Formats: sequence, structure tokens, C-alpha cells
Amino acid sequence: MFCRSYNDFFQTLANKTNQQIIEVLLHKEMNVSEIVKSTNIEQSHISHSLKKLSECSFVNIEKKGKQRIYSLNKDTIIPILKIADSHAKQMCPICTKVH
Repeated sequence: MFCRSYNDFFQTLANKTNQQIIEVLLHKEMNVSEIVKSTNIEQSHISHSLKKLSECSFVNIEKKGKQRIYSLNKDTIIPILKIADSHAKQMCPICTKVH
């Protein structure tokens, strides 16, 4: 069972669209239109990715009137990303190469 959950988790992180969404949500919470504008990705792709990110609790959704506002899960995802950044800077020579 653990392998399946690891697989789902890391596949979600490995998806390029999900990565772009996570990147913009690191800076501030946004609605779908703002995410589309910030990433230049079609709304249908953004919506599909947000559904997966929501199902896996990578993002939280808050309804404000007719809008849905998306933010990163502050309890788990932001700390995981901070650990990954720290690891990359301190331990991973491949990650620190300038491309």
C-alpha cells in the first residue's frame, strides 16, 4: 500500500502543469483565472490539474462568493517543498547546476 501512495504522491509532483501551479501558489492564493494568466496554460488543463491537486490535498479550496480560491496546503505541502529546497541546495550537485 505504501508504494501506491508514494507513486501517486510523486506522480502528482512530477507533473509539469502541477509544478507550475504549485510554483505560482507559493507566492499567493489565486482563483483559476489568475492561475491561467500566471502560467499561460489552458483553463481546461489547469482545472484538471487542480482537481488532482485537491484530491491529493496538495491545495486547499476556499469559496468566496462564486469564486474558488486555491492555496497550497500549509500543514504538509509547504514544509515538504521547503525540505526539498533545502536538500537540493545542500546535498544535490545536480540540482545546483545552472542550466
